[in-house]
Amino acid sequence: MLAAIVLTHDEEKHLPGCLASAEWADEVIVFDSFSADRTIEIAHSAGARVIQRQFDNYAGQRDAALQCTSAEWVLFVDADERVTSELAQEVREVLARPEAGWWVPRYNYIFGRLTRHAGWYPDYQLRLLRRARASYDPARPVHELVRLDGQAGYLKEHFIHLNYETIPEFIAKQKYYAAYDASRLAAEGVRARPHHFILQPLRQFWWRFITLAGWRDGWHGLRLSLLMGWFEFEKYRLLQKSHLPNSKSPK
Repeated sequence: MLAAIVLTHDEEKHLPGCLASAEWADEVIVFDSFSADRTIEIAHSAGARVIQRQFDNYAGQRDAALQCTSAEWVLFVDADERVTSELAQEVREVLARPEAGWWVPRYNYIFGRLTRHAGWYPDYQLRLLRRARASYDPARPVHELVRLDGQAGYLKEHFIHLNYETIPEFIAKQKYYAAYDASRLAAEGVRARPHHFILQPLRQFWWRFITLAGWRDGWHGLRLSLLMGWFEFEKYRLLQKSHLPNSKSPK
């Protein structure tokens, strides 16, 4: 048995398409953190089972979701992702294999454009899990890490990820990630040095645009690489701020 689990919080925009793409699963569960929009109504209308839990962090939420089903296999699908018919077929084909989990590649659409370079492809996600042999590392509350008892394989078919639609949305999420990374570095005792504000953004840009061939995406790749370089600067600015007097944590 396979359960498709969707974590949600105010996902009325994306949820109908997501649930429609996952209806082939034996069980569909919407694991919600008390949405205030029509998320629950949409989930019930689609025939999904709804479970609500107060959000603490992504690792805790996914780990709790693993315990809410008796299915042998779990496929985590984000609300802004779609399961193609080809991916659904491949998932069904591998369930009888001995692997404890499977990595799924993603096609990321950023600002409405399929982005194949600058670090956004193949963007493998460990999302198909043999439930009894998987858990999430509590030390990684963001960019959660699966602890898998056994080997993982790699699927060929893709999720469709309707990623950032607008630049403001992209900026807001990257600010969140920059603050998280700065907090993590501060907890590790790392301090921002003057050269970090120049070298680290330049390295990030070079890595995205040259090493990961962002240039192949033209102006789109250049813009993304520049933005990621800027947020590398932002990370160290917040790290420096966290060590100033009367400063508790990056904001």
